Amino acid sequence: MKFSIIIPAHNEADVIGLTLESLVNQTLLPKQVIVVNDNSSDQTSKIVSKFADEYDWITLVENKSTNQHLPGTKIINAFYKGFLLLNKDYDVICKFDADLIFPDNYLEILANKFKANPKLGMVAGFCDIKVNGIWQLENLTGKDHIRGALKAYTKTCFETIGQLKTSMGWDTIDELLAKYFGFEILTVDALRVKHLKPTGASYNKGAKHLQGEAMYKMRYGFVLTVLSALKMSLKKRSLPYFINYIIGYVKAIFSKPERLVTKAQGKFIRDLRWKGVLNKLF
Repeated sequence: MKFSIIIPAHNEADVIGLTLESLVNQTLLPKQVIVVNDNSSDQTSKIVSKFADEYDWITLVENKSTNQHLPGTKIINAFYKGFLLLNKDYDVICKFDADLIFPDNYLEILANKFKANPKLGMVAGFCDIKVNGIWQLENLTGKDHIRGALKAYTKTCFETIGQLKTSMGWDTIDELLAKYFGFEILTVDALRVKHLKPTGASYNKGAKHLQGEAMYKMRYGFVLTVLSALKMSLKKRSLPYFINYIIGYVKAIFSKPERLVTKAQGKFIRDLRWKGVLNKLF
């Protein structure tokens, strides 16, 4: 299978070399890797250039943008900057973060999973982070959710869901829409990827209400939003996170930002989420 990979990178000089090194050592090499250097002020560009000089399937793209790291906007805008230059002759398209170390057989295992089940639209491993010197599963991980750091879609799935949304929550919307259109999603517990930076560590403070706004855009409804906020605030052990989550949703009710899904898709999402809640309770 032909893998095309886009990696948005903003000030990743300390880790991007490790990510690219793990990709050039894959047992199944990607067809193309495009790194979008998104307004970096460090040596990210220089490091990527060295790899691009050595491997003709690695390309560096320079992008000018804001220094504010707002989730779901900056990173996806950078992704599309790379997508414009992507060779569209691919079987699988990946959006990877610039701070990952992949096991050498990562792409090969993904390819085997896709080949074994034509209904699969997305496949990924799990992220490990280093805590007190020990690599352990990142606490945001769930077996039914693929982390935004390591997304991989078949071409058919990617096009059917309308590609990626430039919004907070894009990495949940993609999965929900994939299920809406009949695709299956698979996470492989044994396939562990080292995630070098904690999720959200560099997010701008202006992002604090965006998660609640995303729930509005996905037509979750208030009760499901509260339950989601409770779950995430407990994981993060943060009461302010819960409060900001709800404030973001309530503000969206009045400001009415554009919805990201249709009414029919919203009903599907609510039914699916309620089914998951009830299964956990009973």
